[in-house]
Amino acid sequence: MLNMESYVSRVLNGEVLTHAEALTLLNLPDTDTLRLVDAAWQVRREYFQDRVKVNVLLNAKSGICAEDCHYCSQARGADTGIPRYRVMEPHEMLAQARQAAQAGAQRYCIVLAGRGGSWPEVETVAEATRLIKAETSLEVCACMGLLLGDEGRRKAEALRAAGVDAYNHNLNTHEDHYENICSTHTYADRTETLTHAAQAGMSTCSGVIIGMGETPEQIIDLALTLRARNADSVPVNFLIPIDGTELGDQGTTAHFTPWYCLRVLSVFRLLNPRAELRASAGREIHLRSLQPLALLIANSIFLGNYLTEEGQGESADWDMLRDLGLRAAAGNGGPGQPVSAKPAPTAPEPARPDHVQPGAVG
Repeated sequence: MLNMESYVSRVLNGEVLTHAEALTLLNLPDTDTLRLVDAAWQVRREYFQDRVKVNVLLNAKSGICAEDCHYCSQARGADTGIPRYRVMEPHEMLAQARQAAQAGAQRYCIVLAGRGGSWPEVETVAEATRLIKAETSLEVCACMGLLLGDEGRRKAEALRAAGVDAYNHNLNTHEDHYENICSTHTYADRTETLTHAAQAGMSTCSGVIIGMGETPEQIIDLALTLRARNADSVPVNFLIPIDGTELGDQGTTAHFTPWYCLRVLSVFRLLNPRAELRASAGREIHLRSLQPLALLIANSIFLGNYLTEEGQGESADWDMLRDLGLRAAAGNGGPGQPVSAKPAPTAPEPARPDHVQPGAVG
């Protein structure tokens, strides 16, 4: 029988579990998974006590993307019927931010579909950030696609100068598997983006989407890579197979069980003990009745809905936290007014190749 207390002690002493050890934990039988969850809970409790970081997403530009990410409802060629609209105005983002703050969020995540933000879009998000910072105590995270070359570096610096606290850009899947889920940009483009964001002084938010055909070994590699990159926030998404996307047939998630998803989260916690680990999209679908156990491992959630898919609802999220005896992290502190489900879209416009990025949940 595995000595879970030994694993906990080693992790809390700063030791990194080996790839083989982590793989053994990921492959535990369901009957041993609660012991692994308890080990992850001990580590989570040491660094984050009973606190949960509450995040709210804003889909500030939707469906206008020429990237071909197979998982994404906003990707080129995806037949998903989602709303399509250009970037919202700063005052619209501020209005949504007020609602997020009233709902109890600590971080507000502004997401734009497209390969990478244009300069006008960067300036729009910068102005929105200044307005949000002047009126609320929210942290602002931007997710605007790739930041490549010298121009990408300068855009990152402009966002940070405006007060953007964090930048989200997920690795999504393993480097060796990347060409199987996207052909319009590379894994190296993603790591360069994270490097520019960090160099500009923004906290890096980067995670994964589990359930896209990756191997167990690749899952462990990803968790170790994010640790090596010092990712401050690590969202773990479980693929939501969306009709009309390349991965919409549920073939790559057929093996999912709630216990398996809990093992994935636990391994990410043990390999990234100090990171803000987020139980992100797909938790409602794949964890089902065991979803509350995820918050004994992770210390962060998105409140309410995701970019184009609905979550379980804010009141259910708050009820879950209360029932677990968990509290919102320092910030706005608790449930208040509900956040609108989605911003009202402007009139649809055709996609333009200069405004494209992979749409992914942070």
